[in-house]
Amino acid sequence: MPVYSQKVMDHFSNPRNVGEIPDADGIGEEGNPVCGDMMTFYIKVKDNRLTDIKFKTFGCGAAIAVSSMVSEMAMGKTIEEVMKITPKSVAEELEGLPKNKFHCSNLGAQALHKAIENYQAKQQAKGVAVPLTAAKASASHEGELHVCPFCEGEVSAADLPFCQACGVKLLFCPKCGEVVARDATKCPHCGAELNPPKV
Repeated sequence: MPVYSQKVMDHFSNPRNVGEIPDADGIGEEGNPVCGDMMTFYIKVKDNRLTDIKFKTFGCGAAIAVSSMVSEMAMGKTIEEVMKITPKSVAEELEGLPKNKFHCSNLGAQALHKAIENYQAKQQAKGVAVPLTAAKASASHEGELHVCPFCEGEVSAADLPFCQACGVKLLFCPKCGEVVARDATKCPHCGAELNPPKV
């Protein structure tokens, strides 16, 4: 049974900013098909600032708490500030997450970044010049938290290609972004076929 901080329990029991924005300026969705967590963020932007944010999350208590915390961290911030919200900063604001729930903070930050990217794409389609703030930020793994599938040690992008705890070779699944064994042929998280690099 995972041990959650009081902050996680508070955001799970009393989630902030739940709902949907029908005329959202940007929508971002991220999910993990294996654990079943799915997060969707809706944002309204005015003068480069998030004036409203809502989310709908299907998943465990940690996923709901993460979504709630992400929405609070992003409200009223500029797009540049929002893009600096990382899975690690979300987990820290929640006073920690159990290792097997790290992926929830990854999903929350990625879904929010996708909402920003969706807003920027819409603005560009209208011919409005927008700064592409760290475009593809969700594709980089900076600040993400992962668990080694072998020893359950904490793994960050800076650690790869090895788990610092047990030394096994790891890589990121190109589809779901979770950590998998270097020689795996199929991702255990999302089922994607993997072509291990020939060393």
